[in-house]
Order: sequence, then C-alpha cells, then structure tokens
Amino acid sequence: MVAELPVSSVPSSGPRWRGELRHDEPLSEHTSWRVGGPADHLYWPADRQDLLDYLQALPVDEPLFWLGLGSNLLVRDGGLRGTVICTRGCLRIMYRADESHIYVEAGVACAQVARYCAEQNLGGAEFLAGIPGTLGGALVMNAGAFGGETWTLVEKVHTTDRFGTVHERRPEEYQVGYRHVVGPPEYFLAAELKLQTGDTAESRERIRELLARRSATQPTHQPSCGSVFRNPPGDHAARLIEACGLKGFHIGGACVSEKHANFIVNLGYASADDIERLIEHVRNEVERHRGIRLETEVRIVGEPAPESAGEIE
Repeated sequence: MVAELPVSSVPSSGPRWRGELRHDEPLSEHTSWRVGGPADHLYWPADRQDLLDYLQALPVDEPLFWLGLGSNLLVRDGGLRGTVICTRGCLRIMYRADESHIYVEAGVACAQVARYCAEQNLGGAEFLAGIPGTLGGALVMNAGAFGGETWTLVEKVHTTDRFGTVHERRPEEYQVGYRHVVGPPEYFLAAELKLQTGDTAESRERIRELLARRSATQPTHQPSCGSVFRNPPGDHAARLIEACGLKGFHIGGACVSEKHANFIVNLGYASADDIERLIEHVRNEVERHRGIRLETEVRIVGEPAPESAGEIE
C-alpha cells in the first residue's frame, strides 16, 4: 500500500495553476458505474500546457492515475492514493490537420470524434460512436466497437512522461493487440488519426445505425462500464455467461444485465465490492461449466474499503 501524501506535498491552486484541484474527491461521481472511493487529490488541467506545468511540479514519488470519462474502470471502495488527472473536458482540442488527418486531444469523447469526422466528409471513424469513453482511454486499451479498433486509425501519438516532457511516437513503437497496448511508460496527450474520404450523409446514417444497434442490445440507460470481459478466441463472453444461466444474477446492487450478459449494471445501490465479487463469481462459473477462464476488459484499481478487505470468495 502506498502511504498517503500530505496535501501540502501537492501543488496548490494559485496563480501558476489554472486548473481545478480537489482533495478527497469521491470517484463515484466520475465513473460510469457510479461507484468508487475518494481520490486523495484530483486535478482538472486548464489545458495541455497547464497539465505539463502541473506534472513538472508534482513530487517525483507521487502516485499518478489518469481518468477520462470513467468507463471501462472499477475504482474500489477504498479509493485511489496519490493524484488523479482528469482529462474529461480539459484536453478537448480537435481539428482537421490536412486532407486526410485530424488532430484529437485525449479528453475528447470518442462519439464526438465520430461525429466530427462525419461532418468533415471523412470516413472510417463511425465505429468510435459506440465507444463510451475518451480518445485517451481508447488509445490505452485499443478500444473497439462494431468491428473497428482505435489503433487502426492512428498515424502518430503525442505523449508526456511522468515529468511533463512531451514525445511524439509512431504506432510501431507500441505492441497493439485486442484490447491490449504496450509501449513506453507515458501518458497520451493527443493523436493524429488518418481517415479516408467519405460522405457526410452516409457517415451520419452509419452512426445512427450503430447507435440504434447499441441501444437495442446493450443496457445504455443503466450505470455500467461497458463490456466487462474480453471475448475469448473464437467465442463471445456474453454467450458463455448466458449459457451458464447468469443473466439477472446479482450480488448486492450489482447485476448481470438481462439485456447483454457481458454487462454488469448498478441497480442504484451497488458498491464497488459488490461489482468485483460479481465479476469473480461470473468468471468462476464460466470456468467451472465451460472450461474457459475469462479475462477482464475492465480495469480494476484502488484499495478495498477496510471492512471488505480480503479475498473474494
């Protein structure tokens, strides 16, 4: 466990810092599952330069975590130690760089990227409308939807290291796979995406079709993280979970969706511990009945609440 740093060790808001700094901020207000304990410190940078200045001033041993829209993320009830950098609504610059490229900062929602490309008569990004997160989060995990994957569009990324130094990197500097990206220990600031010539009307219609399909097959009106498990080779996690009769199964306020078995929804009173226990129960049941150990797509971080610490049964 990382010891909590005193508030005085973290740069305070003031003339130099143009963003917003909060202490002991409940992350349940910033995650799509609506659960999660407090962050010691949470900072919303005013813009890219403010973020870099803030990183340069942080203590070198300060734990650091980046947060976008809070989807694909389970923060345990004990919260996160150190500083959380929130990019949502902060790193929001997006523009057309040339005939076939757009520049997008990490805090821009993927759905917004899809709509912008359509307006610019650029095709190939429509699938991004089905990813409920920011571009930064999509880059971290090579998020995908409806057969498309984020890194197929990437021409270049802009990153920062822990100390606020900016780097430009190419896709070949990363190992990219299904919901998996390994590369330099840096944080994504922006990406340059390469698109193909498209048609605005066709792209808008495609986006409408994809969103209608998503609404028809996923519990979009209930708090969830998106898909919980990766699809195993040659199969679908949802099919395996449903085959085990787990639709509707719940622990506390966490429930396997009746609409899509690879979604766990918050019925309105779930704790992060309820959700994590349900994840483990589903994984164990699928392995017991189907002989397949499902791997999580969702990222689980933070510390359990003291009363729930220990192994999950």
